[in-house]
Amino acid sequence: MIYDSIKNAKIYYGIHPDIEAGLKYLEKLTPDIELGEYKVNENVKAIVSEYETIAVFERGYEAHKNVIDIQFPIIGRERIKWSFAQGMDINIPYDKEKDRTFYKNSNYSTHVDIGNGFFAIMFPDDAHSPQHCVEKPELIKKVTIKVKNFEK
Repeated sequence: MIYDSIKNAKIYYGIHPDIEAGLKYLEKLTPDIELGEYKVNENVKAIVSEYETIAVFERGYEAHKNVIDIQFPIIGRERIKWSFAQGMDINIPYDKEKDRTFYKNSNYSTHVDIGNGFFAIMFPDDAHSPQHCVEKPELIKKVTIKVKNFEK
């Protein structure tokens, strides 16, 4: 996982051109972007969603096999719990169409608060539990960049 300010996005451009494309897309966004899905390039798409953050995310921690997530609320803040996927128990088996497995019973976990200029990049080994409220539930507008996993 990478957690940083969008002001430092350039530091991560060298990881891969598709991560660079996703970060550059986020750097140009304004809060008035319409909800929906946007193609950034052949390997990268942006999903703009809006939802109320919650105290408990019932499905557990999710992890992807074929995409890397870059998550960035452009309105509001969200807490994402994080753990290594390795060693966790499966809560909901892998869904090929949605490319995700949900896990439970983390041996080690922490969290990051994204929004207010901060983003997180989640790689396939990063089990993450999104949608948690930071202090109290709030309506957020979030952009999730989906980068096809370039290591396959």
